[in-house]
Amino acid sequence: MGIAYRLTPELRARLKEPIGTLIQGSFIDTMNRFRQMMEREKPPRIIAVGDTVTRNLTKSRMPPQLSIVDNKCMRKSTQPVDLATDRTVHVENPQATITEEAIKAIQDSLRSSGSVKIVVDGEEDLLTLIAVMYAPENSFVLYGQPYEGIVVVKVTPEKRAKIAEILKAMEDARKAK
Repeated sequence: MGIAYRLTPELRARLKEPIGTLIQGSFIDTMNRFRQMMEREKPPRIIAVGDTVTRNLTKSRMPPQLSIVDNKCMRKSTQPVDLATDRTVHVENPQATITEEAIKAIQDSLRSSGSVKIVVDGEEDLLTLIAVMYAPENSFVLYGQPYEGIVVVKVTPEKRAKIAEILKAMEDARKAK
């Protein structure tokens, strides 16, 4: 399990800001507004990063094609998400890092036509960046913004360029250690 990227304190602060569109509100409000976005834009893929957002999409009958979960919510163990998928993959990804294993699992999952659940031993938050880098253009990558709602990242060349800049800073920090 090689570490490809490591989070720095500076980037941690920067990543607290949503990297996409924040939809605020209750479970019902956020899911209704997301459904409208989905029907209007018809993304080729929906990718959910996080247990709560995956659970909420599933309950709302909008299951993601790729879900990345760690069986935790706000760092506390939670009931595993009950999600029917074609395949489940287990990866290691320690807190504040992105491993080569996790990157490969996301890439492989996005190349497959079926639905996939990646279960992370560690932390899944930073894998949002990898999902945005490799998802098909115009896909939606969703993650939770604690105590606020959900963030929807529409995959565009501009968004990928922004993410590449963040990953480069993380990679440089890892190499400097």
